[in-house]
Amino acid sequence: MKDKMMSRWSAYEPFFIHFNGYKVADIVITSHALSRWTERVEPEEGGIAHICAYLWDKLKNNQVQPYYSNEKDVHLIDGDLVMVAEFVELKEKVDLSGNPLHKMIVVTFLGRVSQDIQLRDLKAYYSWLRHSRRMTLVKHGRKRK
Repeated sequence: MKDKMMSRWSAYEPFFIHFNGYKVADIVITSHALSRWTERVEPEEGGIAHICAYLWDKLKNNQVQPYYSNEKDVHLIDGDLVMVAEFVELKEKVDLSGNPLHKMIVVTFLGRVSQDIQLRDLKAYYSWLRHSRRMTLVKHGRKRK
């Protein structure tokens, strides 16, 4: 997003957005997040440019909230879409007052709460995933013996 060109002269668009204690100046979408977007969010609307524009717009309009108050990695977009993102400080990039700017790295999109009821409680969801994977491994271990 930081390399986005302006569409007209004398239009000021801020080059960072305050979000959850960070000054987000750039958005990076991982390949895993891109594949999850097409699987779980919008199969027909994909592409890194589309996802970045969508997230930038949601950040500007203050529609992204932390999922839990003490959790800084999991976020809820429009109260429905669950996203996991990390924040990394940009090297040698500062705002006008000298404070560091950050890059938001979108790790994955878990899905929509309205479509997957299990996402309402992430801690229970992750423990269920770990248990189901562990049981699958145990079952395969029993077959080999």
